Amino acid sequence: MGPMFFSLLSAALLACVGAAGAAQAEDAKDLRICAAQNDPPFSIRDGSGFENRIGVALADAMGRKPVFVWSDKPSIYLVRDYLDKKLCDVVIGLDKGDERVATSAPYYRSSYVFLTRADHNLDVASWNDPRIAEVGHVVVGFGTPGEAMLKEKGLYEDNMAYLYSLVDFKAPRNQYTQIPPARIVEEVVSGRAGLGVAFGPEVARYVKASAAPLRMTVVTNDAVRADGTKIGQHFDQSVGVRKDDAELLQEVDAGLVKARDQILAILRQEGVTLLDGGM
Repeated sequence: MGPMFFSLLSAALLACVGAAGAAQAEDAKDLRICAAQNDPPFSIRDGSGFENRIGVALADAMGRKPVFVWSDKPSIYLVRDYLDKKLCDVVIGLDKGDERVATSAPYYRSSYVFLTRADHNLDVASWNDPRIAEVGHVVVGFGTPGEAMLKEKGLYEDNMAYLYSLVDFKAPRNQYTQIPPARIVEEVVSGRAGLGVAFGPEVARYVKASAAPLRMTVVTNDAVRADGTKIGQHFDQSVGVRKDDAELLQEVDAGLVKARDQILAILRQEGVTLLDGGM
């Protein structure tokens, strides 16, 4: 093998290294966003979820290309099955302080809401309101502050069969089972439930689209158990990254500031009630 062969081999190797380096540089420009493909209204495979749109706005502000890594599992599994396994790099819409991740500065703050038909003139705003016991069925999501307070107020047994009927009597303790936000709104609209309780951002889209006028009232943040333990009703929403990804977290925080107006426009278009304390 002569000098010419080794010259050609060296050139080929350099070309390969250069191509690999270029590919890595291209990858570095992507913002890989962990996303559930069927978790409306937050995340939908066609990109119409409002958190999908926030993810795109954030990536643009960071000077990165948004690349969604889709999961067919519910959003609660994104950290364990995708972020922790480094299949993606950020999760949009986690509670500030989520212990599984490092969270950004909050980009909005919202609350759980009481949902009623406007023509019922029921202005319940606190779990301490005695009228809650008189409205008939109360529809809440499983594992939510609403369910916890129904139990605390001694109203869960009266509603349990009704709630389980909405998920075909599947037991949420054995598998992930949840009442879709659109169904919560539908139950109130139809009158099958006199009161709905849900996180405002998850039902805002359906309240806005409802043919029957609905009232969405912020739940006051005064719910406590008998032992004095507070059950939070207001939550800051943040972007989560892996705990050891401090550099990316700093970049995300800067991107959120830059994308602030666009993010707020998305939330307002969605109909989300915003509380003081967000970005």
